[in-house]
Amino acid sequence: MTDVSQITEHMEVVGSDHEHVGTVDHVEGQRIKLAKTDAAASGEHHYLHVDTVEAIEDGKVVLNRTGAQARDEWGVREV
Repeated sequence: MTDVSQITEHMEVVGSDHEHVGTVDHVEGQRIKLAKTDAAASGEHHYLHVDTVEAIEDGKVVLNRTGAQARDEWGVREV
């Protein structure tokens, strides 16, 4: 598991396919809150569970799922 303390505000979040998912607003416990001002967010905060993080690479949060899968989980998965 990745050290969550390495995740900081304004880091880009990308899927395993390196597709842009969002930008970190901040970490709330076991959830990453994405900035609602990011173009991918459509003006709403979205959350990802820290278990979806595969790695921190080149200053980016890389998920263990594709960008499309991560966005699909915004509305269907309680985090």
